[in-house]
Amino acid sequence: MNRIGLRREEKPFETRVPLVPRHLKELSETHQIRFVVEPSDQRAFGTEEFTNVGAEISPLKGNNIPVILGIKEMPIDFFERNIAYIFFSHTIKGQKYNMPMLKRIMDVGATLIDYERVIDEKGRRLIFFGNWAGMAGVSDTLRVLGERLESKGVKPNPFAGMKHTLQCRNLAELKEEFQALGRRISEHGLPNHLVPFVVGFTGYGNVSRGAQEMFDLLPHIQIDPEEIFDISEPKNNVLYKCVFKEEHMVEPKDSEADFDLQDYYRNGSTKYKGVFEKYVPHLVVILNCIYWSDKYPRLLTKSFIKKHWHSLNRRLEVVGDISCDVDGAIQFTVRTTNPENPVFTYIVDQDRAEPSVKGDGPVVMAVDNLPCELPRDSSTSFSETLLDYIPALAKADFTVPFQQLNLPKELKDAVIVYQGELTKEYMYLKEYL
Repeated sequence: MNRIGLRREEKPFETRVPLVPRHLKELSETHQIRFVVEPSDQRAFGTEEFTNVGAEISPLKGNNIPVILGIKEMPIDFFERNIAYIFFSHTIKGQKYNMPMLKRIMDVGATLIDYERVIDEKGRRLIFFGNWAGMAGVSDTLRVLGERLESKGVKPNPFAGMKHTLQCRNLAELKEEFQALGRRISEHGLPNHLVPFVVGFTGYGNVSRGAQEMFDLLPHIQIDPEEIFDISEPKNNVLYKCVFKEEHMVEPKDSEADFDLQDYYRNGSTKYKGVFEKYVPHLVVILNCIYWSDKYPRLLTKSFIKKHWHSLNRRLEVVGDISCDVDGAIQFTVRTTNPENPVFTYIVDQDRAEPSVKGDGPVVMAVDNLPCELPRDSSTSFSETLLDYIPALAKADFTVPFQQLNLPKELKDAVIVYQGELTKEYMYLKEYL
């Protein structure tokens, strides 16, 4: 019988699992796969839930289990030869903090498959938590907005007193919290000096869709970016929602050229410059949901926010950096936060983070593991996206040459390291090692 292991998570607040118990039962019965679950007291699903579906609870290292699934990065001393490890490795951008882990995987002769690189022919991710990051991220952002306004004595403040996302048992309870917020907005209105109360979403992928799904429970009017500059007769008991796509965030450096999405993807900052800053004076909240690498222009720079913060027409209060790239699209995301203490204030004149909603600068929500705030729901959803790939992983022989490895194309393209060697598509990572 083929065996698959489920690695325990060790990072604070991380209680998610890649496969939930009911899916283990289904896979065991249908495909005769035996699951070995590493002991842990840090899971949203209890040990008994796994043993009730026939899973074995046992250490994984030294157990000769050919495929091991996890969520976050695994310890350097965990990897073994000829074993395939599947998790979010956070290595594909050459992230410095994970290069020792990548080198260790190569040195021991192991295989690494990254969920993030399981994509379709259009580059869309097929195994993801992104929508859950969006849901938790918009919740955290609006809650800390309430704290920010309260610290300034602003009334009315319908966002005050929102329940912490971690305190919600599930998505249904979180949605009830948003429905209650919606009623407060309708009945009590919004601060006059922030009307029209515009919330901007950057991007339209899984993260943005999740954030918008929650936001759409609130009373709102959707506007296009071009409309943001002149909202006639703004209402004080609805929010204004504005979604920004690439053509709104950047433009060609050549004033004679037209915006072309594929050209932008290919050339990034070489041929395009950021123009998102022109919208910022009209935004109260920014929810950043875009994928970013240093190939592309930033959304907001430190120099811009320092200048903007001292302008008379400033309305911005909170930036929810859901994508959470340190020194990335939002340059003043200078550090990450955690679900218990999700924000800092970026003190613009001192270029530092103050762990508070008070201070002379924007509040930044920068939790880097947002889906763990809704662990059972997000794990179940993730497990469903992963389910169809498990039989192929269980049957695969990871000791044969790569050309002979029998995996669906989407999975095979996500193999970063095979038997200790970088695969062709990921050879560029050598320069970071």
